Amino acid sequence: MKWERLDRAAVEAQLAELAGWTLNDASSSISKTFKFSNFIEAFGFMTEAAITAEKLNHHPEWFNVYSRVDVTLNTHDAGGLTELDFKLAKAMEKAAARRLG
Repeated sequence: MKWERLDRAAVEAQLAELAGWTLNDASSSISKTFKFSNFIEAFGFMTEAAITAEKLNHHPEWFNVYSRVDVTLNTHDAGGLTELDFKLAKAMEKAAARRLG
């Protein structure tokens, strides 16, 4: 399935539903830093997110150091943000919430 790039208004509407996510200066990606209590919680989050990403066939750019996971999402094929990015962001929020209580 080919995903269409969202316009700025659609991106801002979707972003308003996600706490802590920021839009980059070019409006082409969203990012968030997740902070967990330890490495195991961070890795558990990444594992759950990876399973969802694989099911969606949409993979994040991310970086992990100990209890922190920095995530950046965009859809390269569309040259910006699509519904797919927000689907994955919402799934990541749920995965993080299970670990952060």
